[in-house]
Amino acid sequence: MSRKILLEHADVPGIDTFPIYRQHGGYDSVEKAVKMDPMAIVEEVKTSGLRGRGGAGFSTGIKWSFLDRKSNNPRYLVCNADEGEPGTFKDRYFMEKLPHLLVEGLIVSSFALGTHTAYVYVRGEFFWIIEALEVAIAEAKAAGFLGKNILGSGFDLEIYVHPGAGAYICGEESALLESLEGKKGYPRIKPPFPAISGLFGCPTVINNVETIAAVPWIIVNGGPAYAAIGIGRSTGTKLISASGNIKKPGVYEIDMGITVEEFVMSDEFCGGLLEGRTLKAIIAGGSSVPILPAHLAFKTAAGEPRLMTYESLFDGGFASGTMMGSGGFIVLDNTACIVRNTWNFSRFYHHESCGQCSPCREGTGWLEKVLHRLEHGEGKMHDIDLLVSISKKIEGHTICALGDAAAWPVVSAVLHFREEFESHVKNRGCL
Repeated sequence: MSRKILLEHADVPGIDTFPIYRQHGGYDSVEKAVKMDPMAIVEEVKTSGLRGRGGAGFSTGIKWSFLDRKSNNPRYLVCNADEGEPGTFKDRYFMEKLPHLLVEGLIVSSFALGTHTAYVYVRGEFFWIIEALEVAIAEAKAAGFLGKNILGSGFDLEIYVHPGAGAYICGEESALLESLEGKKGYPRIKPPFPAISGLFGCPTVINNVETIAAVPWIIVNGGPAYAAIGIGRSTGTKLISASGNIKKPGVYEIDMGITVEEFVMSDEFCGGLLEGRTLKAIIAGGSSVPILPAHLAFKTAAGEPRLMTYESLFDGGFASGTMMGSGGFIVLDNTACIVRNTWNFSRFYHHESCGQCSPCREGTGWLEKVLHRLEHGEGKMHDIDLLVSISKKIEGHTICALGDAAAWPVVSAVLHFREEFESHVKNRGCL
């Protein structure tokens, strides 16, 4: 059975309120952290092996160490809560259940980074979560855990919640910063990176909700204890949004390293497929990652059990692997149409392209048009190779990764399910 680090108290009645949260160990990490050297906290996070849970999977401690501490400018911490990836809903669930744990993580992380102002950039549609976070911030401040001279430590911190305006592109960290500054959410060219010149041109760290929320447990229990969970460089636990053709969709916290088969088929997690159905494919990390056919879902190309880790999911690269991504785990059974699913994803990326880069602006539109033709019985055989050609002209040619996110699902779908695309041409749509 997987342990619970983030969701241990998620079902406790009233856990979203300060008194109940405090009764269950809430803010203990703040009391410990303010007595530590800030750099010792950074080292503890490095030791833990915690990696960014928003999709990139980069070492959190190393990312923190890049922050320019010599600058005379203010430093900022920004929490990316703009969860808009199709198939991903873990951060929404977490913030709804445990707003105080996010606030606690922001306080400890800010102390470690020497930041006195933190922002939570929340997807604008999450209006009830924005309210819950603001209430939690007010309660923490009233109890002396926020504001001036926190717990007599001399450390000051203010946290502000900033709602977005419904643009998926603002989940990209530099576009998020542009939006936070009141500008159009266009991704920035890097370098400079946010650690040097981020929000308002000042040193900035941007972390995902789940990443920041893991910090309190690490500080209370120690980096080595966190590193002892999981396998290799995939340490700790991971929140997974499970959806699709399964018996038990929902948000699950797993130990990194359980097998994909256990996650999909066990009653502890997804509960298996619907009766009489067979597995067709999985999309392990949200809509932006390559799709894996059934024969590669539970085992790697080498025949090893595929694990729920960054490394095992990627084993074989894009030819026979995929990515952990944001943890948006979608299961497709034999009733699912791969062409229709790929078309739906392409519609999304065409709609959400910011238009700054012409390969993405034009290419996502072409992908949607060609896939629309194939799905609606108007496609030609050459359209299948045209999809791959367009995708290759998008991938790697844009300022941010949205172009890659639009291309990878299409290329992998054609690679693994070409016969289904051909069938759409021959039969003028699904059989």
